[in-house]
Amino acid sequence: MNDKPRRPTLVDVAEHAQVSLATVDRVFNRRPGVSNKTVQRVEQALAKLGYRPDAAAVRLARGIQFNFCFVLPTGTNTFMSMLANQVERSLQWLDDQNTFGDMLRVDVFNPEVLAETLRGLVGQYHGVAVVALDHPAVRDAINTLVDAGTYVVTLVSDVPASRRQRYVGIDNSAAGRTAATLMGRFAAQRSGTIGLIAGSLSLRDHAERLFGFQQVLAAEFPTLTALPPQEGNDDAGRCKDLTAAILAGNRDIVGIYNIGAGNRGIVEALDEAGRTRDILFIGHELTEYSRRYLIQGTMDAVINQDPGHEARSAARVLLAYCSGQPMIDDMERIRIDIFLRDNLP
Repeated sequence: MNDKPRRPTLVDVAEHAQVSLATVDRVFNRRPGVSNKTVQRVEQALAKLGYRPDAAAVRLARGIQFNFCFVLPTGTNTFMSMLANQVERSLQWLDDQNTFGDMLRVDVFNPEVLAETLRGLVGQYHGVAVVALDHPAVRDAINTLVDAGTYVVTLVSDVPASRRQRYVGIDNSAAGRTAATLMGRFAAQRSGTIGLIAGSLSLRDHAERLFGFQQVLAAEFPTLTALPPQEGNDDAGRCKDLTAAILAGNRDIVGIYNIGAGNRGIVEALDEAGRTRDILFIGHELTEYSRRYLIQGTMDAVINQDPGHEARSAARVLLAYCSGQPMIDDMERIRIDIFLRDNLP
């Protein structure tokens, strides 16, 4: 049994005010031909019943349709595949809101390719959500879209110097600081070096995580020293090679922090070196692989962001901007989750 109260309709308002539906429609849409006394009665009924229009129904009645595009990375990054699946679900929701959505997969590590893709969207979409590289060419392309009247939100990775309307994602500096705190506490007074692997430091989220990690490690855990970061382009094979080189070149290695994707490659390198138990390993995103590594004890902690929340939030934010509807900031704030083996969902 559903006890949720039914949302009042204009029919309810007409019955309460004891006027026709056509009269209510004229009053609600500020059209002439209704006496002041009747207008007052209808407005009182609207207020008393707490009538709120269904934005999707209004757009449908007025023939208004929005077109959105989500621009996501190509490649085998498991988290981005999860994000793409959640975007597909959000596109289904948008369809119910009389909004059409597309999804493009491009090489976001190549700034010229990404910028050209974004420029090609000018005049085609009312709103664009993009996993973006923080690069001058990409910033210029985002600004070109905004200048042309398109609402742009950055998703997962931000370009704050651009004129995008909003960033949808976690506080990545805080995520990096969290990873450093966990690494330092797990190390329990051990001394040595920490290997760092990023996807690309041109990705704002990776650069901010690195900054946060180095900041806390240097200030609070002086017995641990961060090695220069290596870029693995979120590719498992390259991350495996980088990890093998870090292990071979640093006999005092205590832990590895993977700032981006490619956890599978790091685990393979640790396994082949017989170091899965004595090297601390902290990474990002709860996937089928990182879940398995946590259970096995190969990974010690995973810093997570919810791809479903991010996809839904980006869709809601774009719709709010295009339709002039208010946003609930608390609803759109993306949390940082910390998962250990003991609290896996």
